[in-house]
Order: sequence, then C-alpha cells, then structure tokens
Amino acid sequence: MGYLSPGPGRTLATWVGGRRAGRKGSFLASVGWDFVTRMACAAAILTPLLAGCVFDGEQASVALPDTPDAFRAERSRAAPTVGDWPRLFGSSELASLMERSRTDNFDVASAHARILQAMGLAKSTGSALYPQLSGTENASRTQTAGTERSEKPPFINGNSTNYSLGFSASYVLDLFGRNRALADAADINALASRYDRDVVVVATLASVANTWFELVASQDRLRLAQDNIRVAQRVLDAIRARLQVGTATALDTAQQEGVVATQRASVPALEQTVQQNRNLLAVLVGQTPESMSVRGGSLNALKIPTPRAGLPSQLLLRRPDVASAETKLVAQRANVKAARAAFFPTINLSASLVTNSLVLANLFGPSSISASLAQGLVQPIFDGANLQGQLEQASGRRIELLEDYRKSIVTAFSDVENALIATQQTARHEQLQRIVVDAARRAYQITEQRLREGTIDEVTLLATQTTLFQARDQLIQVRLQRFQAAVQLYQALGGGFTIEDSPGLVIIVDPSAPERLTGDAK
Repeated sequence: MGYLSPGPGRTLATWVGGRRAGRKGSFLASVGWDFVTRMACAAAILTPLLAGCVFDGEQASVALPDTPDAFRAERSRAAPTVGDWPRLFGSSELASLMERSRTDNFDVASAHARILQAMGLAKSTGSALYPQLSGTENASRTQTAGTERSEKPPFINGNSTNYSLGFSASYVLDLFGRNRALADAADINALASRYDRDVVVVATLASVANTWFELVASQDRLRLAQDNIRVAQRVLDAIRARLQVGTATALDTAQQEGVVATQRASVPALEQTVQQNRNLLAVLVGQTPESMSVRGGSLNALKIPTPRAGLPSQLLLRRPDVASAETKLVAQRANVKAARAAFFPTINLSASLVTNSLVLANLFGPSSISASLAQGLVQPIFDGANLQGQLEQASGRRIELLEDYRKSIVTAFSDVENALIATQQTARHEQLQRIVVDAARRAYQITEQRLREGTIDEVTLLATQTTLFQARDQLIQVRLQRFQAAVQLYQALGGGFTIEDSPGLVIIVDPSAPERLTGDAK
C-alpha cells in the first residue's frame, strides 16, 4: 500500500493546457510551442547525466528485537482483539464515562487538533509538486504636472490611465525526488499523528477506568469504616457495662475509645478521596465537577474479565505506539532522501503573460500582449557544509527513530508480561487475603463472645479487632489492584486499537520500507 500522498506532479504540457494549433493570435502561437518543447527536452537530457551522481545512501542492516513465540506468563494461542472492553466490567456507568472520554476529553481533542495541523502541513508541503499559477490586475491613473511637460506656458497638466492584466506560472522539475520525498514525509507524519491520537485515547480510557475503580473502592472502604465504627462502638458499650459492675477498668475503656476514635478518623480521608475522584472523572470527560454526578457502586458487584494475551506477533498490530514509532521512522527515511537530493541541481520553469493598455477596450487585443518563458538551473557548489550538515542531522534523527521503534517493540512485550504477572498475582493475593479475613473474623467472633462472658483480657480483644479491621480494608485494596491489573492488561494489549479498524489508517507495507520485515535502516 502506498502512503497518503498527492498524485504525481503534472507536466508542463498538462499545466499549460495543451497545444491548440492554428489559433491565430494565441500566446503559444506567438512565441512558438517549440520553445516550450525544447526546454522540456533539455531538462530530460540533463536528467540522466545528473542522476548518475545520485546515491540512495548506505544500506545499514540492523537487528530488530526478536518476536517471541509466546509470552512467558501465558502460553496461549492466537486471541481475538480486545474489542469493547469497557463494558466487560459489568458497569454501564463506567462504560458511559469511558465512551464520553473518547470525544470530550481535552487531551483527546488536542490530539485531534494535532492531526489537523499535520494534515495541513502535508497539503502545504505537497503543493511543491504542482505548478504555481497566480494572476494580477492593476488599474492606475496618473496626473503629470504641466511644468514637466512643457518649458513654456501655458502649462497643462497631463492625465493618463493604464490597465494591466497578467498571469504568471512556475514549476520546479522534481528530477531527483526532493519535493516528492518531502511530501511523502509530511503525509506519513500526518498518518503518525493519527496513531499518536490513538495512544492518547487508550491512555485516557485507562485513566477513566482506574479513577472510577479508585472511587468505587473508596466507597467500599468508607462503608467498611462505618461498619467498623459500629463494631467498635458495640464493644465499647460492652466494656462500659463491665466497668459498671467492676469487671473492667478505666484503662480498658480508654483503649477501646481509642479504637472507635481511630475508625472515625479514617472517614474524612476516605470521603475526600471519593469526592476528589468524582472531580477528576469530570475533568477526564471534559466537564466541570458541578455539572455532573457519578454514582459509583461496589467492587463486589463488578466483574473482573480475564482477556487472553494471544501471540506476541499479534501485539505489534494492536499497539498504536508501535505503529506510530514505525510510521515516524519511515517518514524520516523520506526526509533523509530529500536531504540527499538537495545536493543536486534544481530546474525551474516559469512563464508569464501580461496585457497592458491605456484604453480598457484594447486590453485584450493581440498587440497588448507581452509574454516570457524562462528555464533556470541552480546547482549548489559551496555552502559552507550546510547541506552536508542537514543530511547528517536527518540521518542522525533516523537512527534515533529507529532506536525508538526498537524500544517500542520491546516495551510492548514487557508491558504485556508485566500486566499478565499483575493479573495472576493479584488474583492469588485476593484469594489469600480472603483466607486472612475469614480467619480474623472467626477470631474476633470468639473474642467478642468471651468478652461478654468475661473470660478474655482486653489486650487480646484489641488485637483481634485491629487485625479484623485491617484485613477487611486490605481485601478491598487488593481487589482494587485486581481491577487495575485488568485495565493495565487491556492497555498493554492496545486498548482495542487495531490498524485494520482505524479509519484512514493502514500499515505501511512497501518494498522500499522493509523495516518491519528485515530491520533494514535504509
């Protein structure tokens, strides 16, 4: 597939519009079509002579990172694309917020604007492939002093009117492909800006999901804190009852009061987290905090999807950052080609047609026409190593982008491995933490019963309370980590991005751009 680029440059004959033989008084008939033909032929003769000096640059083969057969943390076969993953968690509110962020998020909107900028630059750069035509129109009236027209009186002022209508055209013969290379580079960079937009979209979706899960987890922890306060208060009431009958001390009462106060002190921080996450979600969907509300819910009411990672080779087609890095590398190859072509001559063709008359009625007569055709060649001879410096700069930038491309591949594999490890270990952590909570709950129930029977000391009671409260709170945080690990895995797998599904985006497959297949850094 080719790049998104303008069509081939028009020839001079196409630009002029073709020869109309036999038309009397025409511009081409008056100056001779043969003159235009000779100029084009002269340029054609110069082309092979000068092109013998053109070199395509060094062929530096580099080793791209090897693609593993499978991920170490998951031995699986080919997997389907991620798809509409926001709905897999079982929350319509979360799916709605993530969908709104695709269009309303400010960072995504800025990325869209950068696409427009890149497309505009591509159009501007590609204009050099086409002839430039401009028209002029002038009408002037001049009064000349009588003393300038005569040495003796009577001095009579003179008045004159001049009408002028003209057209000028110019065209640069792109013999060595410099303008074409610059246009290709701009077009490919415009394509890269689309991939960069997708990178922002995927990161934004992950931010919305993680923020919403943190909000929901804070709500769970807030409800747990309120429940812990009720439990601690119930124990405090029991200790106070024992104090009245002399089976407990004032120290026992004060210690339990400290437990109740500690649980109450945790509430403001959790409420702050809930409110601040609501405000952050509003910003992520492009709204003010006062203009929207988020219900939240409970982590226990949600599903934790388990996507398959698939084959590592599939990953390279599902990561927008890898596609962006590859596209920018190919664009820089075109810039290097343009820097090389700048060493060779530039051939310019120009033509102008002007009509001048003192009387408007005669402006379009054959006798009012003046015309010119010109052909010029400019060859750089000495520029203080300016062109050489530009070539070295472009080549250095190409090497930098090649390393960025290699890094993006390795980073993609590493992200998936880390996400797979996180999903597996957090699932195991949650399972073990539930065992801790069950054990702490049984210990506390026994302790509370013995407290009422008066057969246990306060130190043991305080220890079992603290263990239960901490274990339950830790369980919510571990479950939050499981959800965040799932989001991390979806993001590492490309967040639903595929080159095939992105409108206007195609993978660059071109015999002259073999970086993907062979690692050629040409």
